[in-house]
Amino acid sequence: MTANVRQAAGSLLVVGLGGAGLTELERAWLKLVRPAGIILFRRNIVDAAQTRALLSEASEFCSPQSFRCVDVEGGSVDRLRDALAPMPSAQAVARADARERDDRGSRTPTLSQKTRKDGAPGRDPRFPRSQNRDLGHPTELAYEHGELIAQAVSAFGFNTTLAPVLDLALPASAKVMGTRAAATTADGVIEYARGFLGGLAANGVVACGKHFPGLGGGTLDSHLETPAIRRSLRELNREDLAPYRELRNELPMIMVNHAAYPDTPGGNRPASASAYWITNVLRKRIGYRGIVFSDDLEMGGILKFLAIEEAVIAAVRAGMDLMEICHSPELILRAYASLLAEAERSATFRDILLARAQQTSLKRKKLLGGEAPAAPSVRQFEALRARIVRYGERIAKAQPAEAETA
Repeated sequence: MTANVRQAAGSLLVVGLGGAGLTELERAWLKLVRPAGIILFRRNIVDAAQTRALLSEASEFCSPQSFRCVDVEGGSVDRLRDALAPMPSAQAVARADARERDDRGSRTPTLSQKTRKDGAPGRDPRFPRSQNRDLGHPTELAYEHGELIAQAVSAFGFNTTLAPVLDLALPASAKVMGTRAAATTADGVIEYARGFLGGLAANGVVACGKHFPGLGGGTLDSHLETPAIRRSLRELNREDLAPYRELRNELPMIMVNHAAYPDTPGGNRPASASAYWITNVLRKRIGYRGIVFSDDLEMGGILKFLAIEEAVIAAVRAGMDLMEICHSPELILRAYASLLAEAERSATFRDILLARAQQTSLKRKKLLGGEAPAAPSVRQFEALRARIVRYGERIAKAQPAEAETA
């Protein structure tokens, strides 16, 4: 097997680690695999200095311009809450934004109502960030949410946060999603997400919209099972897919989920292994040109359908750019070995693998070409913590009486 093929296989994986520091075993397999990036969880994060050191060392074993990922959505999915300060959820921020607009009696058109000539929403240049608060700009709180999350993850050495959630907050998924989804309607999700994405982009942090094509109708947790979402293609097109269409040019990455959609041409196959959803819908119909990223391939939603060896091959054939395996060295190595074995067996697959790796490398360079920001001083870190606390208090104060702020 050539070095190019080995390099290509590793560069399609984003991998997790076991603890707060690298073990000798991890150094060995990282050096072998040379992944496209690292993802850390609360088990890996003690404080900012330790996290930056871990990411710095692990990134030395990765492909150039590697992703340093973390899940910070706010609310229940916030890997930095113990090491910094709890961040409010997307749903709480969207509700607070709506409440403050109602209290102001604002008649300013929403961003989803402002469109370019081609009909696609565009960011309104009349409202620079410095004027948002004075003008009562509708996405002020969503922008600040993205801004604070970007500054928080940067302080710990990350360059990517796997947010925002673009699922609809539908009744079917309420127990599973909690407050992760911003709104019940596509317009509400778009409104929040556009502000949030602006805050991230202004601070140099890569976003990842999730979970395509939408978990709003799901009743099962895809960490454990493969949800069968009984929504028609018409419903999905009209509602769940709308945020991806509207924001396609503002999303550097899109994460594909492990749910199946039996009432669509996708059938019972998880979306993460489906050419119908990745190539036909996301790439061709929606016209998305960014990086397509799988949800964690250790999750039951995919592993109960396909073994890891089959899952990575199916995902690549379906059009996936990057595949996330978040913990198990065994599964990471089995996935890597499976890609190599299939490339050796099939010249067609080898060509796909090499082309995908080259295309994704170019996209990474475009997104991650700049230098990493310097570590904040103690004073700057404490000022950021205080600002997050004040922001959380403001969001909590603006909630409807019955709403949760988690």
